[in-house]
This record gives sequence, C-alpha cells and structure tokens, in this order.
Amino acid sequence: MRQKAVVGNWKLNGSLGTNEALLKALLREVPRNPPAACAVCVPSPYLAQARQLLEGSGIGWGSQDVSRYDKGAYTGDVSGAMVADLGARYAIVGHSERRTIFGETDAVVAEKYAAARRAKLTPVFCVGETLAERERGETEAVLARQVDALLAKCGAAELAGGIVAYEPVWAIGTGKTATSAQAQEAHAFIRSRVGSVGAELPILYGGSVKAGNAGELFAMPDVDGGLVGGASLVAEEFVAIWRAAVAVAQKGK
Repeated sequence: MRQKAVVGNWKLNGSLGTNEALLKALLREVPRNPPAACAVCVPSPYLAQARQLLEGSGIGWGSQDVSRYDKGAYTGDVSGAMVADLGARYAIVGHSERRTIFGETDAVVAEKYAAARRAKLTPVFCVGETLAERERGETEAVLARQVDALLAKCGAAELAGGIVAYEPVWAIGTGKTATSAQAQEAHAFIRSRVGSVGAELPILYGGSVKAGNAGELFAMPDVDGGLVGGASLVAEEFVAIWRAAVAVAQKGK
C-alpha cells in the first residue's frame, strides 16, 4: 500500500520565534510513528532549527529546493549533501514558482531531482499546468512532457525513490482548488505515465489545500496526500489536513 503523506511548504516565510511556536504545536499533535507521513519543507536557513526541534519525532523536514550541483563555484546554491547533513529527508524540486518565476526548465528540474537522489534525499517532484494550458486542453501533454523529461534523465527506478506532487499552477496561492475529479484524473494520468513504478509511487495534490477540502481530495483513489502551502503555516489547519490523510490511511485505501 502506498504511504499517505502531507508535506508543508513554508515558502519564503518564517522566523526563529514563529517557527518554534509552529513546530512545537505540531509536535503536540503528531505521534512518533504516525499512520500517515508528516513533514515540513522550510527555508534553508531554518533547517538546523527544524532538526533541533524535530529530531526523534514523527515529523520529517526538508528543503524547498536543492542545487543541481554537488559542490563548486555556485554562489548561493545549497547542495543536496548540505541539506542531508542537517538531517533532512525531503527536497522539493520543480515547484511551479521555481519554474515560472525563476525560469527553471524541465531539464534543470530533472538535474535537481538527480542531485537530490545522489544525496539520498526523497525528492518531491512537482508537475502541473497553467490555466491557459488547461483551457486549451493541454493538461495531459504538459504533464507528459514534465514526467518524460525526468524519466529520460533518471529512469523509472530513480522515480520510485521519490514523491510526485501534482500542483495545477492556476490553483497555487489563488484560493482556487482543482475539483476532486480533476485531481483524480491528473493523478491517474501521471501514475499511468510512469509505468511499472506507478503502483507504489506516492502522488500528492498541491494547490490551495485546506482542512475543508482535504478529506474529499484525499479520498480519491490516486491522491495520496497533499503538498500544502499557506495552510502549513497555521498549526491547527495543517494538523487537520494531516488528520484527513490519516483517516484515509486507516481505511486502507
């Protein structure tokens, strides 16, 4: 059975004080051996704080990005080995904001995925279409292009060591959410596209996930949890989303 998971993406938010309050609130609710995985991906300067507070708990931590390079003259980059050295398990790669704002191509994202795997991290590989692409009926073509670039670079075996997150760009930070049927359709397509590894590959939904819609989304047969943005900054909301994943996991979906 595929593991259910909820991963928080803090984006460019946080401070030492607010982080401590948030993480301590999560620690009060998430047990050491949770029935659904729970993790937070924090800004890189806070990885050490996350380790200090979360080590030995049931909450994992990770980075929001990782360099495609292992070391060298790449000022400002943070390598997978550095992230792993701080006890992190996860690294988000190819988030829509990295693709659209910072111009990361499918090839660059695939290189970052490979770098994360070299560092023994679990990459959270993000894919998704813009509103214009969806309205033109290009959703599956976009997803195929993004997934195929990763398969060409890394192969299916490496994909089996990661997580995919479907995040329709038009639902990121907009308050709009794909319907459960739209999410299921996209997740099923991704699962079929990756071939034999698809049956065991966790695929999360990302895009304005909140407590009010998490249960319906996670109940879909190919939706294995969520990559959560803004709601991950509010302890009660994030815990409620995680509990929705727990409820599905305990039903044995």
